[in-house]
Amino acid sequence: MAKKTVATLQTGKNDGRSYSKVIKMVKSPKTGAYIFNEEMVPNEAVKDFFKN
Repeated sequence: MAKKTVATLQTGKNDGRSYSKVIKMVKSPKTGAYIFNEEMVPNEAVKDFFKN
């Protein structure tokens, strides 16, 4: 059987839930096409990520 991959983001029991994967759509200045920026940010910083 194939092995499952395990997320290495968790250092404790509840630490993994304190992060969220956020995706923002940004228009490229070179081509004009849309690109997607993906990041793992703490839950407290999600609103700040989308403000910029």
